[in-house]
Amino acid sequence: MKILIVGNGGRESAIAVKLKDDKRISKMYFAKGNPTTAKLGQNVYEDSVEGLRDFAIKERIDLTIVGPEAPLVEGIVDEFKKHNLKIFGPRRKTALLEGSKAFSKKFMQTNNIKTAKAVVFDAYHDAIDYVRNLKFPIVIKASGLAGGKGVVIAEDLNEAEATIHKFMIERIYGDAGIQLVIEEYLRGFEASIIAFANGTELFPCIPVKDYKKAETGDYGPNTGGMGSVAPSPEFTAEHYKDFQENILAPTLAGLNAADIHFKGFIFFGLMVTADGTYLLEYNLRLGDPETQVIFPLMENSLYDVIIDCLEGKPIDLKWKNEKAVCLVMCSGGYPRVIETGFEIKNLDKVENSEVLFAGARALGDKILTSGGRVLSLVATGATYGEARDKVYKDALTIKFDYGFYRHDIGKF
Repeated sequence: MKILIVGNGGRESAIAVKLKDDKRISKMYFAKGNPTTAKLGQNVYEDSVEGLRDFAIKERIDLTIVGPEAPLVEGIVDEFKKHNLKIFGPRRKTALLEGSKAFSKKFMQTNNIKTAKAVVFDAYHDAIDYVRNLKFPIVIKASGLAGGKGVVIAEDLNEAEATIHKFMIERIYGDAGIQLVIEEYLRGFEASIIAFANGTELFPCIPVKDYKKAETGDYGPNTGGMGSVAPSPEFTAEHYKDFQENILAPTLAGLNAADIHFKGFIFFGLMVTADGTYLLEYNLRLGDPETQVIFPLMENSLYDVIIDCLEGKPIDLKWKNEKAVCLVMCSGGYPRVIETGFEIKNLDKVENSEVLFAGARALGDKILTSGGRVLSLVATGATYGEARDKVYKDALTIKFDYGFYRHDIGKF
């Protein structure tokens, strides 16, 4: 079998590592890939939907797995299916559950899914007038795709007005911010649950704790994720029951009512409060850095699970009785203005964890930083502490200029 994996982040590295020992797979291709994937297959430099389609036809790709959200929203699954190419992911219509937070919020409200109260705005002055009558803090979200960074918790009116101006007038995230979702602030802790979809059912993975703030102690701006732990130590059986009854079940009912029967991944971003579990957002793909800790603990063959889903079969996910920790090492300035192009040193001295590259590129025999989240260090252990010690020991070994990471991943 020939596999094409679309994407170049830590998530795609984790997919590659999970698939690498499957003897049925003769070759893996990655678009555009990174230094991890280059060792496990062949990186290719197509990035348009049409270019990827033509590549899949030319190379007779047996299965394509889509990592990032942008190609899904652009309709890569629709295009591949026109040409009878096997691909795992939702069509464009379904991907709007991630691609438009306004569309997503309406879906939640229509289907009585437990979520924060919210209002959608298309006009700048209407949004400004609305926040002047609210109690703070509030949450302001760019409706479109903003690389995981288009969410601001505004602590006061000045911050709210400034955020609305940046999103809608300055357009710091381009067209993603011309429509806003303004919602109530929920106090609690976050959790992530990713599920496989086989067209008629959803099969959840273990819950994950993701660390979104840039700085140790949960301070600083939101990021795409500074680390993760699985299973989430805070997410109890009671929280899971609430999730099943008030989020998972009505989501599936809403998809069926809308005649949406997709085969791919669906990500539930959750907030657990004193009043129970609420849905913050959907993603229609694997999370990053959640994927990095889910796959090392999954006993099933990823290839078998995906094929069973594509064939509409039920799946039975099995999990190791271990803990997994992922630590993300970042470029200086992330998630704002970043500094890149620096050599990553001492990689040959890493002994305790798996190195999964993301924002990095090869130059000759060197690997240089090229993005905000440079690499993930992933380890498993009998306890969170054991796994945590492994990644932090290796983090002390790896060196690149201006690099930084949080010091409290796995401390809870």
